[in-house]
Amino acid sequence: MRIDDWGLVEYQSAVDRQLAAVDDVAGGGEERLIFCTHPPVVTLGRATPSEDLIGWQGSTVESSRGGRATYHGPNQIVIYPILDLRRARGFGIPARDIHAYLRGLESATVMALRELGMTRAEARTTQVGEISLTGVWIGERKIASMGIAVRKWVTYHGVAINIIDDPKAFVGIRPCGFAADVMTSAEKELGRPLVIEDCKRLFASVFGSTFA
Repeated sequence: MRIDDWGLVEYQSAVDRQLAAVDDVAGGGEERLIFCTHPPVVTLGRATPSEDLIGWQGSTVESSRGGRATYHGPNQIVIYPILDLRRARGFGIPARDIHAYLRGLESATVMALRELGMTRAEARTTQVGEISLTGVWIGERKIASMGIAVRKWVTYHGVAINIIDDPKAFVGIRPCGFAADVMTSAEKELGRPLVIEDCKRLFASVFGSTFA
């Protein structure tokens, strides 16, 4: 499986590049895991109500992923798996099963965070109104947000993991319908500074093993 690192990339540019990769994989091209960060932006998933924006002054982009509004910024690692769901893979992910793929994405995120030292990391599905939202939590704080899309049985979008502690992130929105202060970061939970590139290498190893 190919590992691509796009570095810091505008959100809409990343979406366009993902869609090109989706077409390539659907046509028999190599699957890939894309790692990147984004300049500060709020993305609006398909289930976003207007009340999720409560004072955000920056850029917003409507997204084809599931879920509600969330923030993306350079404090995060964003992982976009471009995977062909027409074939089965490990960790109990049968062919053409989107829900099993989402559970696999949760499991990979939890495993990576536990290897980083957050042993209490767990996946949790939360009911917010009529919408069920998935994510990864450390106790009562959310550290990773997920939203996926599938086209031609190939996945895109994925998971955003908060790494660097940034008190300005999530200000002015209700991320996934929650108060902004429910969000946490790996630095905050571990009580020490982290290097994004080191975390990328760990996540690439765990996600590559999960979806091989």
